[in-house]
Amino acid sequence: MGSRAEIGTAVSQRRKALGYTQQRLAELTSIHKVTISEIENGRFTGSFDIFERLLDAIDLQFNVTPKTHELPDWDEIDRIFKEDD
Repeated sequence: MGSRAEIGTAVSQRRKALGYTQQRLAELTSIHKVTISEIENGRFTGSFDIFERLLDAIDLQFNVTPKTHELPDWDEIDRIFKEDD
């Protein structure tokens, strides 16, 4: 998993695959429905405890991996730094 948006998408897809609504998942986890929505929309900034409880409820886990960086293509670099004529 990567960005908050990607994590949110994975959480949403898994929740739906399990047949849960956000309300039902809120009832199962004691996490407010608004918080679940924030996670699924990539806007969650709360505690890891809440995030971990939600992942446990939908049988997902959080994996920490080294960050990857992609360098831009040389043509893109030229375009970015091209001066206006």
